[in-house]
Amino acid sequence: MVESYEAVIYDLDGTLVELDVDWTLVTREVADRLASRGVDTEGADLWTLLERAEAAGVHDVAIDVVGAHERVGARTADRLPLAEELPLDVPVGVCSLNEEAAVRTAMERHDLLTAVETVVGRDTLAAQKPDPEPLLAIVEGFDVDPARTLFVGDSPKDERTAERAGTAFQYVADRLGE
Repeated sequence: MVESYEAVIYDLDGTLVELDVDWTLVTREVADRLASRGVDTEGADLWTLLERAEAAGVHDVAIDVVGAHERVGARTADRLPLAEELPLDVPVGVCSLNEEAAVRTAMERHDLLTAVETVVGRDTLAAQKPDPEPLLAIVEGFDVDPARTLFVGDSPKDERTAERAGTAFQYVADRLGE
């Protein structure tokens, strides 16, 4: 129940909205860009490519491709059922691995920005999920106890982030009673 928490923080993509992004295409484009710069891309998924790009000092090349697709996909993002519970009577934030501009665009498309006090995207802070820093930045900004905060997401990475931050966690499907 939301009422038992001092704040609720959501992941974005797969939680409140579904970005209209062909992640297979994004992965291919990132791999092509990295391969042209001598980075080994063999058999790598997108997250591995991003890690390899960072290690090779060309992370910005990969992130530029991802961000461009996210910004476009945010304009036609679909609203997901969990968005219907907004607004809440407690502070609400969004902590996402998507670029902050894309997060804001998708939320604005579905009139969710007024229901959310704080947005932290992939590029808002130096650290990213599953590092707890982005989630804790929202918690601290709300001046609430992490143990009395709920983080709602759709992935094991979200769950790890909550665990590391000391917040409660709930999967979208569980929250929707599926």
